[in-house]
Amino acid sequence: MDFKLSEREELLRKSIAEFAQREIVPLVEEMEKTGEFPRSLIKKMGDIGLLGLVTSPEYGGNGMGFLARAIAIEEVSKVSGAVGLALQVHHMACWPIETWGTEEQKKKYLPRLTNGETLGACSITEPSGGSDVFGLQTTAREEGNYWIINGRKCFATNSHVADVIVTVARTGEDEKGRPAFSAFIVEPSFPGFSLGREEHKMGFRGAFTGELIYNDCKVPKENLLGKIGEGLRIGLATVNRVGRSGMASVGVGLCYASLEEASKFAKERVLYGKPISNLQAIQFMLADIFALAETARWLTYRAAWMMDQEMPCDTEMTLAKLVATENAFQCARLACDIHGGYSAIQEYPVQRYLRDAWVSIPSGGTSQVAKVVLGRHVIKNF
Repeated sequence: MDFKLSEREELLRKSIAEFAQREIVPLVEEMEKTGEFPRSLIKKMGDIGLLGLVTSPEYGGNGMGFLARAIAIEEVSKVSGAVGLALQVHHMACWPIETWGTEEQKKKYLPRLTNGETLGACSITEPSGGSDVFGLQTTAREEGNYWIINGRKCFATNSHVADVIVTVARTGEDEKGRPAFSAFIVEPSFPGFSLGREEHKMGFRGAFTGELIYNDCKVPKENLLGKIGEGLRIGLATVNRVGRSGMASVGVGLCYASLEEASKFAKERVLYGKPISNLQAIQFMLADIFALAETARWLTYRAAWMMDQEMPCDTEMTLAKLVATENAFQCARLACDIHGGYSAIQEYPVQRYLRDAWVSIPSGGTSQVAKVVLGRHVIKNF
């Protein structure tokens, strides 16, 4: 068992950290004010390979894999959880297209998604719920050369900036009489598609989150992703393997952002004639943040590594997501405690880390849903 990252992975971390400081940090304040994603950043992320981390070179990506993706999203999220969120959801559009798409679909959409022409989105959640997948109400029916989709999706990240949207709709019933679903590649230019409200979130300000409306939306038949009835399998696999690992990486980034800011403040803040970092109570809190961050990082790296090795890892992905996002909130809370009253001032980023971490917990599946998955695993295997 080797925990040492390769030279390529270490170089990736360094280059992404430098990119984040140079290109993302100057945009954060405006993102916080407007809640809008800086579209100029998309091309820049494409140019350095961030958008194509899980896409094969033959389709425009660099194919570095999921461990590299975890490192990259972590570094991005240290400076902006919103950009980390947008990036990880983008990969939730790339991966299912390459995994289940036809050769024509891969050649048509993946180069656009990797070169910075656009961001992707993956839309499953509806007002009726996200965790209750069998309760999804959006429908699709065949009509001539099209699928006609009707319904409304909500909480879709990258909603107002994406040009490629992987969406799941009900297409009938299976042999047991249960709802059957299929997946589709949708473009905003398709007739009957429109954007609904844009949500104004307490955290992840700058990552578009909004509604997608399908009103007799005409999707060409060739845009069916996978086979009829495979939509639930595609959606769940994408959420668990790509979405949850991505949110875990965002959480890790927030953990280390909190650690760095808390340590910096503690060394600079002088009380009783000495830095508060000399106080044992502060050292204990810093130790707690460090332990929480390291735990989140290595659970996330293990799950990502297992994905790269093509090992079964749904349980490990779920565990990493649960621990990393919950730990991110605890790290940010402790960092705020160390800052005292300054944590309430927007000039200090720890308040942003706290808000982002709070929103990360239900993103990609609530902690309670994760515990249901893990509880079943325990009952089965122990």
